[in-house]
Amino acid sequence: MRVKVVSTGFYAPPEVETAADLAPRIRRSESWILSRTGVARRHISHEPMEVMAAKAARDALADGPAPDLILNASTTPRQLIPDSSVYIHQELGLDMVPGHTVHATCLSFLVALHSAAAYIEAGAYKRILVVSSECPSVSRNFDEPESAALFGDGAAAAVLEQSPRDESSRILAFNMRTWPQGAHLTELRGAGLRRHPNSPDTRPEDNLFHMNGPAVYRMARKRAALLIRKSLRDAGMNTDDVDLVVPHQASGGGIEALTKYGFHHDKVVNIIGEYGNCIAASIPMALALAHKEGRLHRGNLILIGGTGAGLSVAICLLRW
Repeated sequence: MRVKVVSTGFYAPPEVETAADLAPRIRRSESWILSRTGVARRHISHEPMEVMAAKAARDALADGPAPDLILNASTTPRQLIPDSSVYIHQELGLDMVPGHTVHATCLSFLVALHSAAAYIEAGAYKRILVVSSECPSVSRNFDEPESAALFGDGAAAAVLEQSPRDESSRILAFNMRTWPQGAHLTELRGAGLRRHPNSPDTRPEDNLFHMNGPAVYRMARKRAALLIRKSLRDAGMNTDDVDLVVPHQASGGGIEALTKYGFHHDKVVNIIGEYGNCIAASIPMALALAHKEGRLHRGNLILIGGTGAGLSVAICLLRW
């Protein structure tokens, strides 16, 4: 699909929680947190998700024209109804611009990127803002030390437009697969109909995040490797052709595993030590930081991918 990312935006809240700060709350040592998750620091928000989203969006939009569509690619909503994209519109001061949410848990941004590309390719829209803003820190379960030690808050955004015919920017391959037998491994059971707030069966911990990280890793590892190989084959490429890998910041171990797939660690964007796992915002935050640091150049081959609750795996090959 002949589309390009024309700009990116980034926002991290100013408050920082270190591994040492968190250690007493989860009854583990700082060294345990670092060895199990790789997260030395995370940012904690006292702003609602739409405020963070708007800050990242303004960074991406800069002085350019307003988008003609906003895709909210976030997992932590302002509330269930109305759709959280409405509040992002409100914060940005936009009116009559269509918007809706693309929800694919940690893969929301990547799926929204693909959706935006399809919209543009079809001629439905010309300039699309995709924004992810996550506040998972409020739903951490401190009785589950490993998952509680992973998460942080943050936001990022990207603006997509059609590529001029004389430019090489485009999506070369996109593959996503879902294995529902992994649905129980990553859950937040509350707020929906299964554990409705008015149900007598609902417990306080149903509103907190649950994840069996080691089981997710075991289930995802080989499946991710297969999908990476398929995506490269689809595009007629190999691992040596990839200039930069932008993965979901699932865990330190998960990012390190990419070297086993044939990617040198210098090619892998790794921000988990500073920001933790920011759910759907992880991929665009890594992308935006790489962009700001000058690691992305037009014509580069970028592999973007990761896992999401479900269990889902998605891989995108993008000519920057």
